[in-house]
Amino acid sequence: MSEPLTNYETGASSRLLARGCSRAALATSLNGAPYASLVLFAVDVDASPLLLLSDLAQHSRNIAFDPRVSLLLDATEGHADPLTGPRLTLLGRAQQIGDARGLKRFVSHHPSSVTYAGFRDFHLYRVAVQRAHIVAGFGRIDWINGADFLFSYDAKGLAAAESEIIKHMNADHSDAIAHYACGLLGRSGTGWRMTGIDPEGIDLRCAGETARLQFSAPVLTPEAARVALVKLVGTGSQ
Repeated sequence: MSEPLTNYETGASSRLLARGCSRAALATSLNGAPYASLVLFAVDVDASPLLLLSDLAQHSRNIAFDPRVSLLLDATEGHADPLTGPRLTLLGRAQQIGDARGLKRFVSHHPSSVTYAGFRDFHLYRVAVQRAHIVAGFGRIDWINGADFLFSYDAKGLAAAESEIIKHMNADHSDAIAHYACGLLGRSGTGWRMTGIDPEGIDLRCAGETARLQFSAPVLTPEAARVALVKLVGTGSQ
């Protein structure tokens, strides 16, 4: 029998699931009644959920009344029986924030949102995760404290440089990005672009398809990111 996962390992596996999701079911309170809606989803470098919501949407009005929310992230695609696949529920409080870096990160992950991200009625929200509930498969179910779900090491330097790293990689190293997507992850297609980098990996996109490539060890600075990205170029296909 395998050993049970530690809180750190469960948190890391939960972050991996969250970082690979681009949409979520958002549950809010409509005068005390549960109200669920579909939203675009991204996470910050520490894995805090980011949502770009319109003031006109019912879920935004619900949050203004009661900031407690729940997010269901579904990673069961490809499973013959979806109930045997992984999914993650995040519970916390949503707060509207004025964070230009966070907004840029969200738009990079969701290029279609650039058309309305600057509208006066759209605002970025960050969810302060208090608890998480992961179902990793049949019989593999755990509750996780918010502190164990979030990436806890200081990666402010990487976060500040993310936009420039993405710009540089897409402009000057499209061949490396193609290697990441096609050579390492086995994806097809041309025109892959990097949409994000965080301490645990990079995010890629080609039209509507997304992909996630994990680092072998956490990366906290732009210098460490460069070393990790160069190392990946020299890695063979899976």
